[in-house]
Amino acid sequence: MARKRAVLIAGPTASGKSALALAKARELGGAIVNTDALQVYDGLRLVTARPGDADLAQAPHRLYGTIDPATRFSTGDWVRAAERIIAEAGDRPLIFAGGTGLYFESLIKGFAEVPEVPDEVVAEVEREVAGLDRDERGRLIAARDPVIAARLKAPDPQRVTRALAVLKATGRSLATFQDAEHAPLLEGWEVERLVLNPEREVLRERIARRFVAMLEDGAAEEVEAFVARGLDPSLPAMKAIGVREIGDWLAGRCTREEMVARAVTATRQYAKRQRTWFRSRMADWIWVES
Repeated sequence: MARKRAVLIAGPTASGKSALALAKARELGGAIVNTDALQVYDGLRLVTARPGDADLAQAPHRLYGTIDPATRFSTGDWVRAAERIIAEAGDRPLIFAGGTGLYFESLIKGFAEVPEVPDEVVAEVEREVAGLDRDERGRLIAARDPVIAARLKAPDPQRVTRALAVLKATGRSLATFQDAEHAPLLEGWEVERLVLNPEREVLRERIARRFVAMLEDGAAEEVEAFVARGLDPSLPAMKAIGVREIGDWLAGRCTREEMVARAVTATRQYAKRQRTWFRSRMADWIWVES
């Protein structure tokens, strides 16, 4: 009996993942599953570059804009949602597309089930980490959790905050949970694994063009309505690139030109971090110039 088929499409932001996923879905008769940590949230379709109505009409899409941004949708939440989608897929191929590496790892390597960390603990740790530079974050995580510190290739704010919050909430190192991973979600499936890899300058130009197009399509109005909800600034959705930058512009704290430059620079830096992660953890995938 033929195995079920899945296509995994990773890549930095603006690398063309959504377009390729749609082409694959049409070719295979498959459904597209969001594999991006921010595109799950409702209210920021333009800013997070979620597929538009025309794309949604061409193939089934799952986990796009389905989560209230007032909540924290963790990796564990995504894994549980993906498990349900996989179980209900039947013989339909699934195309997983996005830029969140840990989601992809759960599909093919397994996932470490970590207890939920209370929001107030996360916020407390975020405040502690916020003012630290790279070296200071490295010293902090090394002092409190040397096992995790040894596993981090770089003490970036997100991973340091995650490790310290887990330690504070559970009294256990994140490493103890990582070492007890569950089976891969796509175990037994035929899996095609692709990483989109545009040339650096091509990607930089795409990022700039896309952000200007977002503004022309109404991103400022989208952010204005989103910010008006008065959500906790520490929530993941509030940290989407463009929310703070456009919010500052709307509040008169910067010019339009400054806002665009800041948002484009932040997106390019994010894409660089994604590339670094993919090269480190997905070297055995098929890399595609896009």
